[in-house]
Amino acid sequence: MTQTTFKLPKVVSQDEWLAARKRLLVEERKVTHANDAVSAKRRELPWVQVEKEYVFDTPDGKQTLAGLFDGRSQLIVYHFMFGPDWEEGCPSCSFLCDHVDGVNLHLANHDVTLLAVSRAPLAKLAAYKRRMNWRFRWVSSHGSTFNSDYHVSFTKDDIAKAESSKEGLSYNYEPCPPTSEGECHGISVFYQDENGDVFHTYSAYARGCDILIGAHNFLDLTPKGRNEKSTMDWVRRHDQYDDAGLVQLNAKDQT
Repeated sequence: MTQTTFKLPKVVSQDEWLAARKRLLVEERKVTHANDAVSAKRRELPWVQVEKEYVFDTPDGKQTLAGLFDGRSQLIVYHFMFGPDWEEGCPSCSFLCDHVDGVNLHLANHDVTLLAVSRAPLAKLAAYKRRMNWRFRWVSSHGSTFNSDYHVSFTKDDIAKAESSKEGLSYNYEPCPPTSEGECHGISVFYQDENGDVFHTYSAYARGCDILIGAHNFLDLTPKGRNEKSTMDWVRRHDQYDDAGLVQLNAKDQT
């Protein structure tokens, strides 16, 4: 567990604490209202029709992007970092996807399909999914340009094109040095109309994906907060935390 310097705040009376808490509440309400306003602007973004036909490997065979909607009109894709040659998925992406199964119980009943896409072959994704004990749908974009087109994978071909063009590579809507192959994480959202046409409505990258990590919100309520020296330095795959911590947690669950 990451241990950072923790300075105890002063201890005060209940009345003093209540006054300080009410001052903070004013700031919290400002943030809540600002988030509401940003969400409204997000929904007002213009759309781009997806003209290219992407094909994915899924447990149900080959499917197009339109097929991934599973009968719903809205699709959220989490771009999970898992390269074709990797043996394990990204620890931070794994942390985020630990949150998916619970929320999917509700999204599927609210006209939203949520799934993950990675470039690794389907067999690798299936094996890692079993290890992590996940239920959400995870499909492979191996062999397609889906990851490159949505700026979450940088292949040798991408780098070669960037070096020969003026556009270069881009991640999180900013220039990205074309130095080596790599995977990045992100979210992309799509809409399918009654005619079956698919539109790209939104994408976010880097800390734009924090909105999906419920554990951060819980930690931010605590005195120590996220207790990290650098962003998510404490995160492990959930089967790789210290045994002592797991034993302690399991013992409490049984009382």
